[in-house]
Amino acid sequence: MLLSCLGLTGYFTYHAIHGRHGLETRTSLISRSAALEFEIKGLETVRAMLQRDVALLYPERPHPDIVEEIARDVLGFVHPDDRVALGR
Repeated sequence: MLLSCLGLTGYFTYHAIHGRHGLETRTSLISRSAALEFEIKGLETVRAMLQRDVALLYPERPHPDIVEEIARDVLGFVHPDDRVALGR
């Protein structure tokens, strides 16, 4: 009887520490949660910047600076008064 009680206690203790829902798993989930919270904050910042850019490109009256930035960066256009230096 004593041996079976000790065996069951050992079994449950092992699984409480190393099992699927044990203390080690909880610790790793907490650290992963902190890393994901940091990633979420970064993605929310990017989302806010994209929403600001979309609001500036509203079809009725787009902001001229944003239109110029897109024309320069994405389309490769330059202003007629700009000097372009080509690297080799």
